[in-house]
Amino acid sequence: MESIILCGMPASGKTTAAQIIAKRLRIKAMGGTDILKQMAKERGYKMTGDDWWDTEEGVKFLKERETNPNFDRETDRRLLKLIAKGNVVVTSYTAPWLSKKGFKCWLNASAQKRAQRMAKRDGIPISKSIRSTRIRDRENRKLYKKLYKIDFGHDMKPFDLVIGTDNLTSARVATLIIKGLKSKGIK
Repeated sequence: MESIILCGMPASGKTTAAQIIAKRLRIKAMGGTDILKQMAKERGYKMTGDDWWDTEEGVKFLKERETNPNFDRETDRRLLKLIAKGNVVVTSYTAPWLSKKGFKCWLNASAQKRAQRMAKRDGIPISKSIRSTRIRDRENRKLYKKLYKIDFGHDMKPFDLVIGTDNLTSARVATLIIKGLKSKGIK
């Protein structure tokens, strides 16, 4: 089976949809975040919870990552290798632009909805998740523009499917992606 690549801003529903798709299709799910965490762990950082990126340790790693573009290039290299093999659903901020392979989906969600999801997921106040969302959006756009000249969040050309996730359950999003796959004749 061709790989499935899910992309979208932080807290747009990528990871949850990927996990559902992986379970339904009996394939592996992997994300850029998983690989970045592996790389952080390899460098001696301590991983704690889903909100690790918003902790002091996570922010420290992100600052280190900003000064060394090889972090992201290595992450992308590892993900592209997985995508080329197939039978995987990948969440990635850059793979849709970098890979010629895969069924590519953009999950679109409003900043407000993403902040609500992040607050609920991470057990933090909405005010903190709004700030975190703004920072992550700005930093992601800046980083991917610098590394690859990607207009992240605006350029939808690579995508086979765009889904607005604000008012959909993760299960419904997964169903729409699988239907999209089937409509393209991908097995």
